Amino acid sequence: MVVHRYGRPQGRGSGAFAVTAVLVGSLVGTVGVTGCAAPDDPKPAADPALAVRNAADALARAGTSKASTSMEMAAGGTRVTIRGEGGYDFRRRTGRLQVLLPRDPAGASEHRPITELLTPGALYMKNRGAGVPGDKWVRVDTTTLDDGNLVTGGATDPAAAAELLRGAREITYVGEVELAGVKVSHYRGVADIARAARAASPQLRGALAAAAKGFAEDTVPFDAYLDAEGRLRKVRHQFSFSNQGRTVAVASTTLLYGFGVPVEVVLPDRRDIYEGKIEA
Repeated sequence: MVVHRYGRPQGRGSGAFAVTAVLVGSLVGTVGVTGCAAPDDPKPAADPALAVRNAADALARAGTSKASTSMEMAAGGTRVTIRGEGGYDFRRRTGRLQVLLPRDPAGASEHRPITELLTPGALYMKNRGAGVPGDKWVRVDTTTLDDGNLVTGGATDPAAAAELLRGAREITYVGEVELAGVKVSHYRGVADIARAARAASPQLRGALAAAAKGFAEDTVPFDAYLDAEGRLRKVRHQFSFSNQGRTVAVASTTLLYGFGVPVEVVLPDRRDIYEGKIEA
């Protein structure tokens, strides 16, 4: 589990989370890990800082994985959870998720799952609602988002979550724990978002640079759990932002498992991308 706490966005903040606001609508107001265990028990790294900062590289060596996401949002007395399932290719920095919205407060039937395609610099969504035809996709430039798509789409980009650790410092080894049958090493420290953006892979640099400018706090406390091969197994972010005068607390969790599975991401044809007005 990696815990990141962000402060309230500043500057462009009023529009930064528009996509998330639409996804949860009036509702704004952990899943376990499965899969094959690592072949060996993890050992504390001789250099904890290097192990944590290299977690993104270890995922790239693994190639692909299955991913489960959970984003819990709380505002006032209302708490909702958005969940996603899919896969991610850490070499191409692309992924596909089926994101399921919760029921409406009145108990209305569940929304249709939203298909999300995660790519370097862009997020594509289908069945998004908000006046968008069901057969059309919405494209969002993640380099223009205050949060770099750490929360906007209702699911954190798995590669962006791992790349944040490139800015890790003040790292200590906490101990060994078991995560769904897999023994992992627990490290704790603080990540500097701007430093992570500078050290990030070219594909993720723009989105993280946007996040570094958009959040009030530059440093992020974290807990990282790595398996024997140095791969990040679970990432959890906890942060808050201001939305229409209310403080919204968000806990975003990404679980990685089933390494090596095929992951295919086919981008929509340009003709299938919606260019009309999106309802608020």
